[in-house]
Amino acid sequence: MTTSTRGTTRVPAVLVLEDGRIFRGRAYGAVGETFGEAVFSTGMTGYQETLTDPSYDRQIVVATAPQIGNTGWNDEDDESGRIWVSGYVVRDPARVPSNWRATRSLDDELVTQNVVGISGIDTRALTRHLRESGSMRAGIFSGEAVGSETELLARVQAQPPMKGASLYEEVATKEAYVVPAVGEKRFTVAAIDLGIKGMTPHRMAERGIEVHVLPATASAAQVYAVDPDGVFFSNGPGDPAAADGPVALMTEVLERRTPLFGICFGNQILGRALGFGTYKLKYGHRGINQPVQDRTTGKVEVTAHNHGFAVDAPLDQVSETRFGRAEVSHICLNDDVVEGLQLLDQPAFSVQYHPEAAAGPHDAAYLFDRFVSLMEGQRA
Repeated sequence: MTTSTRGTTRVPAVLVLEDGRIFRGRAYGAVGETFGEAVFSTGMTGYQETLTDPSYDRQIVVATAPQIGNTGWNDEDDESGRIWVSGYVVRDPARVPSNWRATRSLDDELVTQNVVGISGIDTRALTRHLRESGSMRAGIFSGEAVGSETELLARVQAQPPMKGASLYEEVATKEAYVVPAVGEKRFTVAAIDLGIKGMTPHRMAERGIEVHVLPATASAAQVYAVDPDGVFFSNGPGDPAAADGPVALMTEVLERRTPLFGICFGNQILGRALGFGTYKLKYGHRGINQPVQDRTTGKVEVTAHNHGFAVDAPLDQVSETRFGRAEVSHICLNDDVVEGLQLLDQPAFSVQYHPEAAAGPHDAAYLFDRFVSLMEGQRA
């Protein structure tokens, strides 16, 4: 629960991690208390897209860039209808935003949307701690919510962990909607919203695709009622091991051999549908500067990421699945984490990262063209 208060720069605040580490600073955004999993994002820009990404549901995001808020907030760059992060941690918030597109400050928007944050702490030390100890439960407390360290730590430790959490239905649309094709319509795609970012259907629409965005609970009958040329599974929050519904739906799509593309959570769902396991990463990949190799071309891309879970699939061999042969198509060059899967005997593939890349980079935009090629091939 939060209480919105403007002019919070002198209000004391405290960040409490579940292992007892404490950082003291000043309130930023709304004053009150909030809980979530503390994670860090290495993007130098794009904080508005990060904060409105539904995949950050129930997470307290630590910005590793030292100064945040320089470009303010505008009405064009949101990736969804609201801020989804549970809390925001920054070192040096900009005192005055300066950008021709800005209509208000980041601080003002955090207050308006009741997002509790903290500023003025050593985010470099915090990031090093999370890298060494792993992402963990945390709480931000400011103003009257600040109490004894023992009490606050107990409250943080009482929060549910991210492992095992089923969150995708919390963030997904409740009603289906259509994003029309830009220019001549070439294909129809049914997109399963597990926490979809607004730029994703836009990237498909740019390629002549009419996108029918469906709720996470959509049935196969609802998917095929739109007569899709392809089916897309989006990004989303939580543990893929708790997403049995989307796995069952994807299994039906694979059985019909409909061209299929998955991003992020959708990659993990494909992994499960193919019989692979998933696991929680120590601290995950979050930011817009992660190196990934496309093993089908050998090309190395700088990519946008936001995931704390990964697929457990063999890197050095082709796997036999109930849907034919499958292989790892992309890997992260930092740690060899699986960043993409593809079937060799039917039109289906996925990537763990974000080729729609708001706010950049755009190295992986070709993946939407690859999806178009699959649909062209199936139609032919």
